[in-house]
Amino acid sequence: CYRACKMHRSKRIYLLVPILLLVGATLTALLPASEERGAEVLRRGSLLRSRQGSPRDSFTIVMQTYNRTDILLKLLNHYQAMPQLHKIIIVWNSLGEKVPRELWEALGPHPVPVVFKEQEVNLMRNRLQLFPEQETEAVLMLDDDTLISTPDIDFAFSVWKQFPDQIVGFVPRKHVTTPSGVYSYGSFELQDPAAGQGDHYSMVLVGAAFFHKKYLQAFQNQPPEVHRLIDDTQNCDDIAVNFLVAQHTQKPAGVFVKPVDFRNLEKDAASGYQGMWHRAHHLLQRSYCLNRLAQIYGQMPLRYTNIMISQFGFPSYGNHRA
Repeated sequence: CYRACKMHRSKRIYLLVPILLLVGATLTALLPASEERGAEVLRRGSLLRSRQGSPRDSFTIVMQTYNRTDILLKLLNHYQAMPQLHKIIIVWNSLGEKVPRELWEALGPHPVPVVFKEQEVNLMRNRLQLFPEQETEAVLMLDDDTLISTPDIDFAFSVWKQFPDQIVGFVPRKHVTTPSGVYSYGSFELQDPAAGQGDHYSMVLVGAAFFHKKYLQAFQNQPPEVHRLIDDTQNCDDIAVNFLVAQHTQKPAGVFVKPVDFRNLEKDAASGYQGMWHRAHHLLQRSYCLNRLAQIYGQMPLRYTNIMISQFGFPSYGNHRA
């Protein structure tokens, strides 16, 4: 019985092997060649990258920095997490200081490329150049001491897509006409002597805002007096951009998005360097710029708005101040 059973099993094995070979050959024939499979993987990978980082559906961060390398590296690491971020352009104004390019690349790989643009002169308006690396329509300009949560940025980008001709950002400001007819610069809560209201604005600062890259080229074409004003004061380039946008659109220059998590990291800088807004004459200088720009333009193009967009419900003036 043992020999008979053994022979019976052997016959079944002999019959099973050709069947398995036939099934294997059939499945192999159905698969594409190895080159085709590799090409298909590459095509899928390229498609995925194009969906995540296409210039139309993504944005570029432009950040000007001066004497804050430690904070810069922290911010670069933070902003790398955003899937819609196409590229980061660092405008390097720290003349004579080594660019941390080698350090950044040594700690790679990184999901988003970083381009360092070394400047020959430390000018405030260096950040408003239209660099060849600026491939996306959307620019997110950020100060080098500002950390904004990625959900806030994602939400603001979605808002900018609805208002692509305006500045969409997190820091509103306003101009006020005084009884003497002179313009005064102030923050969101500055009271308007005529209307007695402090809950509208006429500018959105570009140090934390989205805008279209076409305004970078338009800024280069501004009258020389505008550039000279910015260079003489080392200030007011953001006010000038608001004038430009308001003049172009004949609408309020910006749309204010209420941030949830917006932080200033200035105190974390090892250099101890403080921003220009700490200067005693900073606000006076910006009021001067308002009046000088109005003279150059021959009018006041800025317009008021009280639009405030929030991710959560309807924000009030009170919780903006908080």
